[in-house]
Amino acid sequence: MTGRSWVKIILVLLIFSALAYTTHFHFEIRPQLIRDYILSFGLWGPVAFFFLYTIGPFIFLPTSVLSLGAGLAFGVWPGALYIVFGATGAASTGYIMARYFGSSVVKIEQFAWSEKIFNQMDKRGFLYVFVLRLIPIVSFDLLSFLSGFAKVKFKYYLLATVLGMLPGVFAYSFLGASIASGDLIMIGTAGGVFLLLLGITYYFRSHVKRWLGLAEE
Repeated sequence: MTGRSWVKIILVLLIFSALAYTTHFHFEIRPQLIRDYILSFGLWGPVAFFFLYTIGPFIFLPTSVLSLGAGLAFGVWPGALYIVFGATGAASTGYIMARYFGSSVVKIEQFAWSEKIFNQMDKRGFLYVFVLRLIPIVSFDLLSFLSGFAKVKFKYYLLATVLGMLPGVFAYSFLGASIASGDLIMIGTAGGVFLLLLGITYYFRSHVKRWLGLAEE
């Protein structure tokens, strides 16, 4: 890559790092804070939550915290529905950012690892996105960016995203709702469901990496 390309990359990384630092350490984003914020809008709370989730990729809002906040505010239902809408909006934002604007900043195809990933996504984009949403061995926003760079067909990308994230959506909304209820049995059950999903992800992560061609040779 040219010196000019490296300057662009460094500037973008510095900007994103500053945003991430400000979001995580200055504002101390917590699920309770998200709950209080969206409930402050009254009937417009779901709209505020959707907007907050959708702009998340711009300012690196943690999706896990947003999802727990929705569970705390709205319960399992309609909390799960709002999380699906919000996460779909965030997934669309990340995809569009990378597909239409990313290449003007970062020539990602120049990286050695990109060809392997892009070839896999080109052959089986829907399945690739679905499995990585279901077994999230990469972050939510990173997968959105990679899908945009790889130009996975948008309709298949969105469908795979929605279907793949449903178990996680239920787990987060259930856990948030249980904490809000204060019921120890419900909290224990929700915690068990959440830990089960984490265990499944941990157990299958190496298998998924090999199957998707992400494992080191």
